[in-house]
Amino acid sequence: MKYVFGPVPSRRLGQSLGIDPVPLKTCNWNCVYCQLGRSKPLVNQRREYFPRQEILAEAMQALTAHTPGEIDWVTFVGSGETTLHAGLGWLIREVKALTALPLAVITNGSLLYQPKLRQELLIADAVLPSLDAGSAPLYRKINRSYPKLSFERLVEGLIAFRKEYKGRLWVEVMLVRGLNDTEAALGEIAAVLGRIQPDEVHILQPERPPVEAWVQPPGEEGLLRARAILGNIARVVHPASGSFDLGGAGSLVEAIIGIITRHPIREEELMETLERFLPGEVAETLTALALSGKAQVVERYGVRFWSASSAHYPEQKIL
Repeated sequence: MKYVFGPVPSRRLGQSLGIDPVPLKTCNWNCVYCQLGRSKPLVNQRREYFPRQEILAEAMQALTAHTPGEIDWVTFVGSGETTLHAGLGWLIREVKALTALPLAVITNGSLLYQPKLRQELLIADAVLPSLDAGSAPLYRKINRSYPKLSFERLVEGLIAFRKEYKGRLWVEVMLVRGLNDTEAALGEIAAVLGRIQPDEVHILQPERPPVEAWVQPPGEEGLLRARAILGNIARVVHPASGSFDLGGAGSLVEAIIGIITRHPIREEELMETLERFLPGEVAETLTALALSGKAQVVERYGVRFWSASSAHYPEQKIL
């Protein structure tokens, strides 16, 4: 499938069926921690990057192919910024009409200052925007946004959306050691969160391969400090472990590529999934994946991750 992948395991959303409405890497941010590589160039135009009817047809096919209990959530999550697809509101409505499963939208929140987009997201069951900084200078340093997307506009959009939205608003805070895990930086983030009033705050750390090799997770001390300062609604969320669904594609290699384009996978985790799915043929499958020309291995923290070959990391590809 081109636009639908998984289900993949999620600590917050159980087994999540992903719907990706934009090409890699269509984004208006260039975050230092992004697992999908650099945004080249930054894009801030909402348009129909893929035909909405094709995306919906794949979603219908995937939902029909899985039995009750195999999918917990349907999640719109882009290979970049999800809300840049101009048909997102239509897609949300149509998918909601197909299934009683809860629907989530993962977004950086940068376009929530637009009233039309806020209206499009109101029927989602959960919306997960980002807030990695509590000040404009740190926002520019971490998120490296499209020039017209100011920190003030981000915060104003989040506050406006909270006033209108009755679903679950879960704000994500990605911590980077030495940038936003200090007492001062966390205090600024807490002050902004107090203005937004989300239902939950999800503290994340860059455990998948960050685009910039110097990015480091905050460590246990930083996580404890974040929990203490960000309040009782904050909790640390780690990537879930579990089985990736490798069915639903033309071939096993294509199924893997469909997942690693959106979620780079630790090599050990990929091998464990392949052993469950295709016992005894793990090495052959990894070789086929490498020879496909559509995958690369990126090393971070001494760990090998498989990612899409089209994802741009600053250092040379390793296979």
